Amino acid sequence: MKLHLPPRVSPKTFDAMLTAAAGVVGKDWVMASDADRDAYSDVYAPGSSEEWPAGAAIAPASVEEVRAIVRLANEHKTPLWPVSRGKNLGYGTAAPRLQGSIVLDLGRMNKVLELDSALAYCVIEPGVGFFDLYEHIQREKAPLWLSVPGNAWGSVLGNALEHGIGYTSYGLHARNLCGIEAVLPDGDLMRTGMGAMTNNPAFHLFPMSYGPTFDLAFSQSNLGIVTKAGLWLQPAPETSLELVWDIPAVDDIGWVIDTIAPLKISGLIDQNVFIPSWLGKMVLKGQRKDFWDKPGAIPEARVEELLKEHKLGYWQVALRFYGDEGVVKAKAAVVKAAMERNLKTPPAEHWWHPGDYIHGVEITMGIPSAVPLQMSDWIGGRGAHMGFSPVVPATGKHVLDQMHRSRKIIADFDVDFYASFTIGGRFANNVNMLMYDRDNAEEVVKMRRLFDALITETAKAGYAEYRTHLGWMDPVMDTFDFNGHALRRFGEKVKNALDPNGIVAPGKQGIWPAAYAAQRAKNSGGKA
Repeated sequence: MKLHLPPRVSPKTFDAMLTAAAGVVGKDWVMASDADRDAYSDVYAPGSSEEWPAGAAIAPASVEEVRAIVRLANEHKTPLWPVSRGKNLGYGTAAPRLQGSIVLDLGRMNKVLELDSALAYCVIEPGVGFFDLYEHIQREKAPLWLSVPGNAWGSVLGNALEHGIGYTSYGLHARNLCGIEAVLPDGDLMRTGMGAMTNNPAFHLFPMSYGPTFDLAFSQSNLGIVTKAGLWLQPAPETSLELVWDIPAVDDIGWVIDTIAPLKISGLIDQNVFIPSWLGKMVLKGQRKDFWDKPGAIPEARVEELLKEHKLGYWQVALRFYGDEGVVKAKAAVVKAAMERNLKTPPAEHWWHPGDYIHGVEITMGIPSAVPLQMSDWIGGRGAHMGFSPVVPATGKHVLDQMHRSRKIIADFDVDFYASFTIGGRFANNVNMLMYDRDNAEEVVKMRRLFDALITETAKAGYAEYRTHLGWMDPVMDTFDFNGHALRRFGEKVKNALDPNGIVAPGKQGIWPAAYAAQRAKNSGGKA
């Protein structure tokens, strides 16, 4: 990829910044060739990766080096785009929102600094991936489990800071962060919560602070660069039971939500419950052409045939219980009785006890996997995906309303419907997966228009995304319109106070510093 400079930065200033950075991190860790820029592009980009081009990348190895690079960036007025590992697939990977930004790659900061089995937490740097932490726990023989997302290739902290979700009792990853160390936009260093006191042993144990609590101010945020954080982990259970139901019809999702959500809210079910539609299973069985080789969305008649051929329901509910076997049995009996009121077919039951084999794709047991990425091969070609992910109240009415809306919009664009709902308690995350061939220009244009339509029509109904691809950060922030976009105005006031030079991640989540306010409308939304 050719060099794109950040706005207002001359070639001379950009080169001076990179030369100065080499004095901090070493010349091998300043990456500014065309091949380097390619490596930090969005590999799933819906269109040209040069819409969101990195100017270069710098990879510090310590918090001291991060602070030094941030100070240099202020001196040279050169924007930085921090990434933990750059594996935010479907959301922009390592590419920056503002063209020409220098990617601050924190992947070399990959230490597990602390692992406490008694109090069930760890302290990690941003470069620690899910596989890294899992293997560390195994080596230490610690009686602890992770919570992992569907794709566990990325950073543990990066996923939590981007509001990622997993499928165990600890599945709301941002909620499990406790005690953050962050470099501020001027190069200052702060610790949140009890960590604001030097050597306080409760740094990663007490989830609040004295005064305002700022931990989550650094999530989906451009107010600082997280260099380490505490993360709570799940104590390994004495036993576990999975119950699996295939749910026959598309509209059955309504009664499923109304059955499960109250049990989740009451605490009887403690995991995040993942409910994928049938296509979520089919993408792991082959490519689309193996089941339907004609253009346009797979017709409903063929969907019905596929469900019968592969013995699938339209939806699948897989519930897992953790803990003492007697308690697990009692909880399972309550849930089975509740489900039986609408579905007489009993669930499949899968028990696990310590020492039993665990399948390598068992995300409800904290085993990291990248197998779900296979979905990107569904269409063929240079496969990719994006997810449209609104949040709705966890009631059958709201879920059916949103499901029918997104299903119609997707059908109007003649695209396969692949949806899932994750019940987190009082809310449900609805991910609509859009898969495409990056080399099919007509298909990419259609996907961009579809994504715009989903955002617009869903906002009209009162629902918003919780996370999105970097090219749609501004349109999604536009939907948060209460009181003249007070949320955005507040965010930008804080941003300008902390970061007057607009150094850290300008434009992230639609928060633009005054220095780059003119860039808000560029490379945003469906327009290519």
